[in-house]
This record gives sequence, C-alpha cells and structure tokens, in this order.
Amino acid sequence: MIEYSVTEAHRLWTEGTIAIVDVREQSEHDATRVEGVPLIPMSELLANIDELPTDRPLAILCRSGNRSGQVADYLTATGEYGEVANIEGGIIAWAVEGLPYEGEPPR
Repeated sequence: MIEYSVTEAHRLWTEGTIAIVDVREQSEHDATRVEGVPLIPMSELLANIDELPTDRPLAILCRSGNRSGQVADYLTATGEYGEVANIEGGIIAWAVEGLPYEGEPPR
C-alpha cells in the first residue's frame, strides 16, 4: 500500500496532484474537517463509490490512518482507481503538524 505523511499529502493536494477523500463518519467530520476535502463515510462507501474522484490519484483520510488504510487497500484491490494511498496518522497527525483544519482539535 502507498502511504503519504500528512505533510506530503497536504503538499500534493494543494498542488492539485492528488485528490483527498475523508472516510470518517458524519459526526466526526462535523466536529473536525479539512475545508475542500469531500466526505464519503466508510460505512457508505459502496453506496457512494461513484462519487470518488477519478481524475487523479486518491489519498484517503480518516481519524488515525486505520480506516483509511482499509479503504485504500480495498480500492487498490479493485484495480479501478489507479493509485490509491493512505494518509498516515489521519486527521490527528494533520492537526499535530499544524496543517489547516476547521472545528475542534481531533481526538
């Protein structure tokens, strides 16, 4: 599995090189979110899989990197999404590194 550090993911995303998708649940996203990163909860992924960006490589974000790793593995196994990466440490690491987010500090 490909993994990006949060700083690498942020840099590639701001350059427009990758798309990031948040797979946390709605309540987690409501509390803490990265502006411009779409939410497709892991629990609703299969029902909304057609909403995944397909115009560039994907990086998957969650709270700590666990769920996003599972989603990245799944999407990679399908072979339909090209390069899919996990963002190591999730939004917790994102906040620790001082990258921009809205809402409460993630827990």
